[in-house]
Amino acid sequence: MPKLFYMNYFEAILLGLIQGLTEILPVSSSGHLVLSEHLLNVKVPGVLFELMVHFGTLMSVLIYFRKRIISLIKSLFVSEMQDDRRMVFYLIIGTIPAVIAVVFFKDFFEQAFSSPVMTSVMLLATGLILISTSFVKIGNHNVGLFRAVIIGIGQALAILPGISRSGTTISAGLFAGVKPLAAAEYSFIMVIPAIIGAVVFKFSDLVSLNTDMLGQYLIATLVAFLSGLLAVYVILEFIRKGKFKYFGFYCLIIGAFGLIYFS
Repeated sequence: MPKLFYMNYFEAILLGLIQGLTEILPVSSSGHLVLSEHLLNVKVPGVLFELMVHFGTLMSVLIYFRKRIISLIKSLFVSEMQDDRRMVFYLIIGTIPAVIAVVFFKDFFEQAFSSPVMTSVMLLATGLILISTSFVKIGNHNVGLFRAVIIGIGQALAILPGISRSGTTISAGLFAGVKPLAAAEYSFIMVIPAIIGAVVFKFSDLVSLNTDMLGQYLIATLVAFLSGLLAVYVILEFIRKGKFKYFGFYCLIIGAFGLIYFS
């Protein structure tokens, strides 16, 4: 098992880079962090570091989709913006399955983060899910109530380390017949309430910040933001070109490596 010690700046930058890229790209940020912590022999104390780097990737989503997000917020006060108001409702519906999963299976999910072998198996599962989308006929639907629930279930499953949140939610949207770019946009915007909910749920950890590591945490957050912003451009380009499945092959390689190395 990895030992507990303070991160240096190199480790903070590396983990921030991994978080920023893998949170947005459909390759599982939690899976990469679990495997990286075991490979680097470092265990980040508590969940504060993870929350801060998630905040960095949250900011990248807010920046990229700022016009869409402003429109959704505005719809709450302008009755004529019915389509955007319905989308806000669908985002809330899509978040509910993850909330239920955390409330009732919290201990199970936390225990899963201690197993690199299980994480590797879940990465293999993510790879198969992503590759399977290449056999699905491209849909032309927007996100509706039923499809929001399906995508939300995908997000709930992605609490497991190794199951990609963006990969599973976008794939669920594709399986449900949602237009590829619409599924991607919904997936990315849906991460906003998910991360805010995680911050609220773990607020006690936020107020116990170790100031000795403040510099490392802030650097990691900045790196996560910049790399996350880059990753948004990359994945949307892959989706436009119909190359979403290629991330699945990467997950199979990483999952197989982890399974062999840690078994």
